[in-house]
Amino acid sequence: MKKSDTRDRIVEAATVLFQLKGYHATGLNEILRESNAPKGSLYYYFPDGKEQLALEAVNLTKEFVEKTIKERLAKIQDPAESIKNSIEEMADLIYTQKDEKLALRSTKKVSINLIALETAATSETLRKACESAFNVWQDAYTQKLIEGGFNREKAETLGLVIQSMVEGAIIMSLTKKSDKPFIEIAKQIPILLAQ
Repeated sequence: MKKSDTRDRIVEAATVLFQLKGYHATGLNEILRESNAPKGSLYYYFPDGKEQLALEAVNLTKEFVEKTIKERLAKIQDPAESIKNSIEEMADLIYTQKDEKLALRSTKKVSINLIALETAATSETLRKACESAFNVWQDAYTQKLIEGGFNREKAETLGLVIQSMVEGAIIMSLTKKSDKPFIEIAKQIPILLAQ
């Protein structure tokens, strides 16, 4: 097994655990156990410990979600239909399983909400990383709106509103164990963009 495989397994396990349990409730030993990595490898790859690992998890999630949003938005030219469809498809990425072990094998990297909420006041490094992720995702919507004929100022405002709705839908869907919040906000996109 290559060393980079071990590092990747650690980051993947940490990403899912942070998404499911949050930053503070996720222990380093749990990450090692779920990644099946030797104990010494954690500080070898992440000498700054848990914060560095969380930063890697946020960046991995940022890249995955940005790519997913852009791919989905590219499928349909009309911005309202494109964004509506993209949000409906996001429901498929949200963890709703009761079995945590199953979740660790199947959950996609979609949420940094728990890390953002738990560390915003205690880690400027993680706060900035989360802010960057939210900005990148918001910008994907903004660019789609600009391509669809919206002026930049209006597109930026709507991009912020849409990203805020999506983040709220993630929290609501996880809490309710239902994709209904995504379906309902998706229905509002054409109305929002028609104003």
